[in-house]
Amino acid sequence: MLPPTDQQTPTAALLQAPEAQTLERAVGDMHLLLEQHGYVIALYPSGIRPEHERRLHSIRSVLESDRIALVKVELPPLGVAVLVRQLRQLSICDFSPGVVASAARLLAHYIYAGALLHSVAKLDRVPVSLKSHAKSWVPGSQFAVLAGPEPQLIKVGPAAGPLTGPEFRTHLLVAQGQSPSAWVQETLAPAWKVQAVHETAVPADSPRWWGTAKLVEFAAHLPDISVLYQLVASVRRERCHWCAMELIGDRCAFCSAPLAAPEHRDRRPSTGVLQLESGGRSGP
Repeated sequence: MLPPTDQQTPTAALLQAPEAQTLERAVGDMHLLLEQHGYVIALYPSGIRPEHERRLHSIRSVLESDRIALVKVELPPLGVAVLVRQLRQLSICDFSPGVVASAARLLAHYIYAGALLHSVAKLDRVPVSLKSHAKSWVPGSQFAVLAGPEPQLIKVGPAAGPLTGPEFRTHLLVAQGQSPSAWVQETLAPAWKVQAVHETAVPADSPRWWGTAKLVEFAAHLPDISVLYQLVASVRRERCHWCAMELIGDRCAFCSAPLAAPEHRDRRPSTGVLQLESGGRSGP
């Protein structure tokens, strides 16, 4: 869990794994969160262990609550941590719980999450060619891998081209594991024209996700809450036809119901999607 960016950003609750907490205790903790805050958005990566995901669904089932959103995202651990912090920032804005929860899928497209690896032999989250697998056995090899928003993989070297990065200004968060981070700091950051570089600890699940502990994980992201707010506010809001929660996108984050057919939707004007300019200015 990343520290808050300012004094206004709230903290988040860490939901324990099944082996660390009984179901009865987990249900009690979730009930307390609902009593204190009204709604709970549980964000978790697609690579979570099956028993942990089943635990989340069991808690919601036992409580029979429609105020718990289970949001699965296709991001590596550091990217998930960044997304969680962004939702924490938005939670104090004038958005409804449904909009904040469904904003996770939108904001995930603006997080460039990857890692510098010494081997891709055990990497199964990103497509890896047989040639790259063979090269990973060569001593001293390094690979730059981008998991999202679009998967990429390059072998780091003098002739290698850069990873395709964001076309808008970002901050780069770097988590150094059992590997030097010179390439990320000296090559990637300038190529992506990041405004600032921040360091943090490697998430506990990163070695399992990337298939190796010899890594440097990184995530370029939008740090400014005003830009995040404008990005979310610029998208048309709809009302879930099943649970009546407000949402953006094509699916309700609380009940998973898809957006109703066009003829059944509210006829409200859309302001369109925010365009983030490469020069660093933000706005329609």
